[in-house]
Amino acid sequence: MKRLLLALLPLAAAAQNPTNVLTPEKLWQLGRLGEMQVSPDGKTVAYTVTKYDLAANKGNADIWVVPVAGGATKQLTTTPSSENTLNWRADGKLTFISGESGTDQLYVINADGSGKQLLSTFPDEGLSNLKYAPKGNFILYTQDVKVRPEVKDMFPDLPKADAKIIDDLNYRHWNAWDDHKATHVFFQPIGPDGKPQGYGKDLMAGEAFDAPLQPLSGSEQLAFSPDGYKIAYTSRKLTGRAEAESTNSDIFVYDIHDGKTMNLSEGMPGYDVEPAFSPDGSKVAWLSMATAGFESDRNSIIVYDFATKKRSDVISGSELSGGNLRWSADGKTIYFNSVQMGTEQLFEVAAKGGKIRQITSGAQNFNAFELAGKGLAVANRTTLSDFPDLVRVDLKTGKTTPLTTINQAELSGLKMGKVEDRRVTTTDGKQMQVYVIFPPDFDPSKKYPTLLYCQGGPQSPITQSQSFRWNFQLMAANGYIVVAPNRRGLPGYGRQWNDAISGDWGGQPIRDYLSAIDEVSKEPYVDKDRRGCVGASYGGYSTYFLAGKHEGRFKTFIAHCGLYNLTSWYPTTEEMFFAKHDIGGAPWETPLHKSYTDFNPQSFAKNWDTPILVIHGGKDFRVPEDQGMEAFGTAQLKGIPSRFLYFPNEGHWITKPQNSVLWQRVFFEWLGRTLKPGGVSGK
Repeated sequence: MKRLLLALLPLAAAAQNPTNVLTPEKLWQLGRLGEMQVSPDGKTVAYTVTKYDLAANKGNADIWVVPVAGGATKQLTTTPSSENTLNWRADGKLTFISGESGTDQLYVINADGSGKQLLSTFPDEGLSNLKYAPKGNFILYTQDVKVRPEVKDMFPDLPKADAKIIDDLNYRHWNAWDDHKATHVFFQPIGPDGKPQGYGKDLMAGEAFDAPLQPLSGSEQLAFSPDGYKIAYTSRKLTGRAEAESTNSDIFVYDIHDGKTMNLSEGMPGYDVEPAFSPDGSKVAWLSMATAGFESDRNSIIVYDFATKKRSDVISGSELSGGNLRWSADGKTIYFNSVQMGTEQLFEVAAKGGKIRQITSGAQNFNAFELAGKGLAVANRTTLSDFPDLVRVDLKTGKTTPLTTINQAELSGLKMGKVEDRRVTTTDGKQMQVYVIFPPDFDPSKKYPTLLYCQGGPQSPITQSQSFRWNFQLMAANGYIVVAPNRRGLPGYGRQWNDAISGDWGGQPIRDYLSAIDEVSKEPYVDKDRRGCVGASYGGYSTYFLAGKHEGRFKTFIAHCGLYNLTSWYPTTEEMFFAKHDIGGAPWETPLHKSYTDFNPQSFAKNWDTPILVIHGGKDFRVPEDQGMEAFGTAQLKGIPSRFLYFPNEGHWITKPQNSVLWQRVFFEWLGRTLKPGGVSGK
């Protein structure tokens, strides 16, 4: 009992007043803004909010609406099943998918919440990504189709055999094993009663490829033409080793009239994703990466003209990387968002190309948006102190007006820490943006334990977004100063800065980290005897690497899903194009890339002498669990205080509510044990 109490004390001590600071449990009380759809008349936005039941270890998404002009929000659904995949019909009614009947089916509801009706009787085959044609004549959706035999098909007399026979790569991806199925796009006519008629037609019949790209893509990869007779979709029409070694996805257009498919991006070697038809159907725009095998390349915005059969990059010459593109109603303008200096802002460009105009600015993120009539948009907005809410954006002035306050009651009275945007000079003379987050009620006359946060990706920016696990305000609420550098390799600072990390994982990016912590540590309120280093994925790699190279800077380390041994990681990860591009080649190649000789954390474990917490998921196939086990085993065998937090049924992320709270409790207990024995101290 005494031992258990000791483990719980740091949490209680960290949250000096549990009623007015953020805690892991309070994070799971917050409603999470999901998808949104603006009605065809531009007057109403429907959106989903997911609420979690920590005791039940699950969440439930309900539908809400709010006028675009502003006003009271209204909850439309209260069922025990989650509602998702929102679509407004031309008649002003809202459709969605729900499992209320026991299987995922299509429903319709009036905008005031009345008149809910079941529309479909789809077979239970994993229906998802449903979209309506603008004229309401068709729907499209995706379902899984069996495309390869499994063991029970090959050996029907051995029905209880439990094995996999593997002859090619890509046999597992992210957190799932190959299930011998592919996700295909289907379309189906809609009758006068609004119900699907007949049976869905498979656009990809006989193909062993996925659309959209698996496992992280969704309905943003699918689009109807304005007349409903063409369907654009994203697919990487490769399998096995070829798929594992390539980012070459393409934009395909299927013609319902003749059943023919054309490839709009043929010959373009990188990712081509997120097709969107112009309002008159004469063009298709999409996001395109130029470099084969580089998953974090800059996104161009390509426009294909059906009449001329020509493609053009409408943001050519810009350093911006496009995302979330939308056509204006007249087809003359394309709106998009892009990461810019540690924020995510809205931009516009003429559909024929030309000067790019930045619409919004300031310390905020516009994470996703939808157009809402002439000159307006509705956006999902966050800051490092504000959780997601919807705002209306004036596209001419950039002015924002709040539409929702989803967590007003839950956040009422909570104190957030100050966020400071600093510039630090790097070892090669560059100016690096660094966010510093301070504890609530920060007192500069006192000394605080300080955490260097190492970002993953390795090309995922630190912006004004909100994470529900690596939450800077939660770390600050537990009494820590957080130093979060936008080091080399993070987007928003030009292509050279973004691309510099590839092949140089342990080089300049690591020196950038040390520049950040060393500079901030000059402040009198940083306790240099109580500094820690934490991070996940590439951030976990950075933590392992710095554990052997930190020269006494840190008193503790926490690595989640980190790469510890690049030699063993390379052939066991699944997206080989990433490994090849970012590490610089295989460990059996001659000459051997410096990643294995100069930048492999395992090579410097001989210098480890600092307590370390290792966290890993058993279904993490991007960074397999052996990486965490090797690191923990190293620490144990060297006699270094260490702990291994292992989640057998989680992948690269921790997604289940109670697992997430456990993650936070162990995280802060470890910091409390190794870094913060005396709390905040005076001068």
